[in-house]
Amino acid sequence: MTFDAIIIGGGPAGSTAALFLLEKGWSVAVVEKASFPRRKVCGEFISATSSAVLDKVGLGETWRTRAGPEVRRLALFSGNRIVDAPMPAEASAGFGRALGRDVLDALMIDSARNKGATVFQPAKALMIERDEKGSSVRIATGDTPSTITAPVVVAAHGSWEPGPLPTHLEKINHPHDFLGFKAHFRHASLRPDLMPLLFFPGGYGGIVWADSGRLSVSCCIRRNWLTRARQIYATSSASEALHQHIMATCLGVSQVIGKAEREGPWLAAGPIRPGIRAGYADDVFRVGNVAGESHPIIAEGISMAIQSGWLLADELSRVDIRTPSGRALAGKRYASAWRSQFATRIHVATALAEIAIHPRAASLATSLVKILPATLTIGATLSGKTRTIQALQGR
Repeated sequence: MTFDAIIIGGGPAGSTAALFLLEKGWSVAVVEKASFPRRKVCGEFISATSSAVLDKVGLGETWRTRAGPEVRRLALFSGNRIVDAPMPAEASAGFGRALGRDVLDALMIDSARNKGATVFQPAKALMIERDEKGSSVRIATGDTPSTITAPVVVAAHGSWEPGPLPTHLEKINHPHDFLGFKAHFRHASLRPDLMPLLFFPGGYGGIVWADSGRLSVSCCIRRNWLTRARQIYATSSASEALHQHIMATCLGVSQVIGKAEREGPWLAAGPIRPGIRAGYADDVFRVGNVAGESHPIIAEGISMAIQSGWLLADELSRVDIRTPSGRALAGKRYASAWRSQFATRIHVATALAEIAIHPRAASLATSLVKILPATLTIGATLSGKTRTIQALQGR
């Protein structure tokens, strides 16, 4: 089977790219290894800056209806201190909201399917072979292998899991790796419009109301600190150690979820690999985390995924994808647009993560925020909460 584009990964980045290319009249194949709906480690917050993209793909109103309440205020929970401040509003779209990945991913890939995408799910991409005309992707659906071809191949499979493709990242474990955890809670005690940032020894996290009355709690903790927590709390369970650690070291967490009911088990994933990577190499385009990843401390992961999918689709629509030179030009322009849109927030996230994990630095930062709560608002602005995609204006 031959398509204009093959997208490997059906999460927010891959589905966004698929939806925009479908609107341009492209034939699109999406290869997704997981069955949806699926739970996934993720902060689940979507900034208002992504609302224009969601509107473009016809999902904006659904997002506003299904997601949790608008996040109008930020807070810092650090040790025994709790400080809050206003969330900066995006000029035309207002405030962001959170939507569970089990809901969001299914909505987006179903929309792509309904608009004409050929979706292979669950299916694994096993191999990419390239020539001047484009690429052939070997996929396996169950025990049945097949080959699909297209001039354009987009990797949207994320960065956490290793695999056979050249775009998969090698999984190397280090003591200082950050591991991600996420759980949903019900009957928690948190203001509907508040999204706290958590500082705790060895890690950081966030809390936000998502859809259907679910509170989403996500955390990243260094592997060596997690080992220490297992010893302190005498448990072999990583998630139980993490849970007890944040409850014991962060007063705000214990107040919010101390009497709440956890919905399902904690999920774990990682290690995360923050940084900027190639947006285009070996005639394969990258979107989402595989193109570049920020520390989740700034809660911009889904927005970066959605926006990167749009940026790539926009550049692809401007060139002749049948020629290597056309694809290379799109790749060059996309990489430049990606860095312009996301590089600053990745650097800001790295700096904040370094502050959060060191108790002394975290204490000094918390003291500053207590004196000047507006520091939280400024930090949110620097992390991209008001940075829309300029190319969307008037389109």
